[in-house]
Amino acid sequence: MANIAIIIAGGVGKRMGQKIPKQFININDKPVLVYTLESFQRHPQIDAIELVCLDGWQNVAEAYAKQYGITKLKWIVTGGETGQESIRNGVFNLEGKAAKDDIILVHDGVRPLIDNEVISDVIVKCQQYGNAVTSMPYNEQIFVIDEKDPAKTHKYIPRETLRRVSTPQAYNFDLLDSKYHEAFEKKIGIYGSSYTNTMMVDLGVELHFAAGSDMNIKLTTPENLSFFKAYLNTNQLD
Repeated sequence: MANIAIIIAGGVGKRMGQKIPKQFININDKPVLVYTLESFQRHPQIDAIELVCLDGWQNVAEAYAKQYGITKLKWIVTGGETGQESIRNGVFNLEGKAAKDDIILVHDGVRPLIDNEVISDVIVKCQQYGNAVTSMPYNEQIFVIDEKDPAKTHKYIPRETLRRVSTPQAYNFDLLDSKYHEAFEKKIGIYGSSYTNTMMVDLGVELHFAAGSDMNIKLTTPENLSFFKAYLNTNQLD
């Protein structure tokens, strides 16, 4: 059984307001994507990495991988028009390469502050249950807007009933592959903000929570980049 990480770096990052895709922005003279790749390169349980890359940037990504010693990177796949298409491309590329019981971790390339403990726990939970999604308690109050007047509310959702999930997510390959075929054939769970976890639920799969971390933020805005840079400068992360 192998543990394979699919790193999704197929987006253009319009909200970042930069001239280059956010995953290739340099922070302390190193691209954001490289920090993410290094986290999986260092983890002893990760056997191989597949990168799903924005079209036109494949050679750049390959050059960075060689420069920074990402030796576990085995495949670079071209991303799709949407996030779900990008993940699908990565999953389908592993057909004939991954065994049905291999564990496939799906992770956003712009979540560079992923630590070993989170990766380890999502693998352990997937070994136990066949899937696992990184999650954290929700600590804010959630109110539902009034249907007739969005400036008002009369209903809230108890935060104890909520979990917020992110990546990495882990799935046995046979489950992941079959569900992406089903989703795109039936056109279920592939539009808008859909991701692997929401698609799985839409297709009737019961998901299992794994440990998460508040530090595992997604870099989508200039403020996120500033936080990441400040963290690096304070903690001297390589």
